[in-house]
Parts: sequence; C-alpha cells; structure tokens
Amino acid sequence: MDNLSDTLKKLKITAADRTEDCLEGCLDCLLQALAQNNMETSEKIQGNGILQLFANLLTPQSSCTAKVANIIAEVAKNEFMRVPCVDAGLISPLVQLLNSKDQEVLLQTGRALGNICYDSHSLQAQLINMGVIPTLVKLLGIHCHNAALTEMCLVAFGNLAELESSKEQFASTNIAEELVKLFKKQIEHDKREMIFEVLAPLAENDAIKLQLVEAGLVECLLEIVQQKVDSDKEDDIAELKTASDLMVLLLLGDESMQKLFEGGKGSVFQRVLSWIPSNNHQLQLAGALAIANFARNDGNCIHMVDNGIVEKLMDLLDRHVEDGNVTVQHAALSALRNLAIPVVNKAKMLSAGVTETVLKFLKSEMPPVQFKLLGTLRMLIDAQEAAEQLGKNAKLVERLVEWCEAKDHAGVMGESNRLLSALIRHSKSKDVIKTIVQSGGIKHLVTMATSEHVIMQNEALVALALIAALELGSAEKDLESAKLVQTLHRLLADERSAPEIKYNSMVLICALMGSESLYKEVQDLAFLDVVSKLRSHENKSVAQQASLTEQRLTVES
Repeated sequence: MDNLSDTLKKLKITAADRTEDCLEGCLDCLLQALAQNNMETSEKIQGNGILQLFANLLTPQSSCTAKVANIIAEVAKNEFMRVPCVDAGLISPLVQLLNSKDQEVLLQTGRALGNICYDSHSLQAQLINMGVIPTLVKLLGIHCHNAALTEMCLVAFGNLAELESSKEQFASTNIAEELVKLFKKQIEHDKREMIFEVLAPLAENDAIKLQLVEAGLVECLLEIVQQKVDSDKEDDIAELKTASDLMVLLLLGDESMQKLFEGGKGSVFQRVLSWIPSNNHQLQLAGALAIANFARNDGNCIHMVDNGIVEKLMDLLDRHVEDGNVTVQHAALSALRNLAIPVVNKAKMLSAGVTETVLKFLKSEMPPVQFKLLGTLRMLIDAQEAAEQLGKNAKLVERLVEWCEAKDHAGVMGESNRLLSALIRHSKSKDVIKTIVQSGGIKHLVTMATSEHVIMQNEALVALALIAALELGSAEKDLESAKLVQTLHRLLADERSAPEIKYNSMVLICALMGSESLYKEVQDLAFLDVVSKLRSHENKSVAQQASLTEQRLTVES
C-alpha cells in the first residue's frame, strides 16, 4: 500500500502536467490496487483528493479517459463513495462523454454513471433532466452489435424506467422499435429476460404500449407462447408467464387494445381466444384477463357475446370449480362481469346460464373471487325475472348476509350490500323480501343507508321503501331493532346529506306510517321539526316531498 501512496502523489503531479504516458501508468496501478482491495484503495483515493482531479481528466480528447471512467466505476461500487463522486462534480463530465464515438469510453462511462446513481432516485432523476434517455436510446441503435454496450444500455433503461418522470422522455424516442428489434435477435433466455425487465415498466405508459404494439412486440410474444407452451423446463415456464403477462399489460391501453381487437377479426384476438380452452393455467389466466381487457367498451362486449365467448368462459370456470385455480376463477369472473355491462348482453348471458355457473363459486372463501362473483350477478339482474329467481335463492341470500359482515374486505361487503338491495329493487317481489327478512338481511340495508357513498345510500333507501310498501308486517321487528327511524332522523337533520337522500328518507317515513310501532318512534323523535325546515330547501323535489310528508305527519298525529 506504500506503493499506492506513491502512485497517488505521482498522479497529482502528472494530472497537473497532463503527461499522458506517466498518467496512464498511474491509472493502471490504481486499477490494479482496486482489483486487490477495492474498499481500502477507494478510501485512499478519496482521502488524497484524487476524485476532484478526475473531473478534469474526463475529456473526449484524452487517451486515458476510458481508464479514468473505469476507476470511477470501480470506486462507486462502494456506497460510501457515491456522494463524494457527486460532490467532486463527476456527473456532468460523465454525461458529456455519452456522446463519445469510442465504445470503450461509452462502456466505462455508462458503468460509472450506473454505479454512482445506483439506488438513488434523486440522482437518476437528475440524469433524466440532463437528457441521458434520448442519448442512450441512440447508442443502443448505433451499437446494437456490441453485447457489453447493449447490456449497459438495458441496465440503465431498467433503472430509469422505474421513475415516472422517465416515461414521457422514453415515449418521445424510438425505444419501442429498438427494443423489439433487439428482442427479435435474441436467442438466449437471459438476454431476453433483460429486455423483458425494461419492457414491463415501460409498457405501463399508454403511449409506449401503442408504440410497442406498432413495433410488432405482440407477434414476438405470441411466438414465445407457442414455443414454450408444452415445455416443463423452469426457464421456459417463467418466460411463458412473462410473455403472456406482458401481452395482457399491452391490452390495458385503450388505443393498443382497440388496435389488437380489430373489430374482433384481429389475428391477435383470435390467438388469445385459443388460450382459454388450453390446459395451461398460465395461458387460461392470460386469456381470461385479455378478454376482460377487450371487454372495456360496449361494441367489443356485444361482438364477443354474439360470437360465443360466454360459453368458452363458462367452460373454463367449470374446470375450476373443485380445488380450482383462484387467479383463473377471478380473471374469468372479471371478464363475465365486464361483458354483462351492455344492456343487450344481459338477457343473452342469462339464457346462456351464466348465473348458474357463477353460483357454483358461492362456497369460495377467497375475497377476490367473492368480489367478482357479486359484481357479475349485480350486472346481470336488471331484469325482473332474474332478480326474482336469484332473490328467492335462500342459499345465495344467506351467503350475501354473511358477506355483508366481511369487515376485513370492504369491497366484498359493499358489493354484497348492493346486490341485496338490487334483488329487491329489480324484483319488487314480496317473496324476495321475505327471503331477505328470514336470512337477517334487513339490518344490513339499514346500515347501508348510512354509507359514505351516496349511490349506496340511495340504493338502500329505495330498497327499504319497497320493503315498507310491500312487506312491512314481516320486516317490522327487524326495522325496529336496526334503528331505522333513528337513522332516517339523522339523515334528514344532517346538512351534508345529498338532496336525493333527504327525498328518499321522507318517502320512506311516509311508508313506515303503516306500522304502529314504527310510527310511534317517528312521533317520539319530533320529525315534524326537521321536515318543516326542508320545505324551503333549494331542491324543488325535496321541498315538495317535505310539504307532503309534513301533511301526512300532521294528519296522522
């Protein structure tokens, strides 16, 4: 190490004189010392103020530049050296060197910048602001035959692409084209994996999704799926998953999805359809997720239902009822839920037997599956007949009541409440109300009336008004113990309640007058005071309903 001290002294003198031969000898000694003991050598370099000298040595003209950049890259492998490298002003000259024509300089510069900025979002953001992204993309295009430089660019892209601020810059380059070109050339699994690691974060951006589709990435992905689908090698299974996941990600963008759908005639859409009946769980999952993504607008949904997609998804679900794959169940139910949104599809899906298939999953204990199951049923029961049939299904109603208490899973709890209310609202059936009363569902509807979501409050109040109008006798006790009257008083007295909530609460008050015990509670709570104030409400419907309710309360008392 004494030798090192001499080298460092000598380096200070030669750096000032710029005598290239001596300088080169010193740099070689430093590289040797770093190879033997990186940490100790790095500390000495910092202690002797050598980093500051490097800033001046990083010039495109010098023959030593690559070695200086290499030393910086080695030094910056140590976390404690990264801030000193920044403080020594090394980033700016290094960034300038990315315009060099010399491949060794480019490689060592890329390594140095990568190591200095490793794991630091603020430094990576600084590089982005300095315009390194377009420069690196250009380098990838020029030096695509240099494996080490290509790898350096990919590692840099992988790090920078994690930052949201990079996406816009990437979108304004031809990165999609370059990566797809590179991808097509790769045979080795490891190299393709590196490209995948860059593609995945980039493909989260909608503009880049479309660029990747236009550059032909989808065809590459489909080819991988075809090659790997029957393999049981670990690498091949992993690559199949990565390729099909990326395919689904590309379909999350509206423009890229429509481009691939091509009115339902697209070859990509047809290939994805063929994944659903496959025996490979990963492909079944990707196929169902892809259909759920294609089913994001009414036109696509109508076309797919008319062309038999529902039957394919039902067959898939049937294969996963007993000890099925939860992710496949969830994906297939998501697709069915989306397909059920257009009004014209509902009757077709009901007559295809979707509800029967979906109900097979009532016993599922997995909240994501429960959530999608509930959503699918709720989308399908706009028709009175369907709502009545499901609402009289005691097993379903009991499960809904149970899920209405799933406090750990707000989504499942909310959907269960909404479906319970929808069964009453769409069926307008006494039998459905009786089934819900017998299963103990009334209290949940009363709780739902106090939800933070106005739409849910409203749905609950309309359902409760129908109960009061059609089947007050059997629901009376439950409405009392659920403290419905007190809840309505709070909703009417609360200035924050939406106009439609106030309106429906008053409609419900009038409907409750048919019950002696509930009407007594209304009288005890001095509703007249609250209601008479609402006669001057700015919303006309609320004001009119307040006058009517006031008259009813006055007459009855």
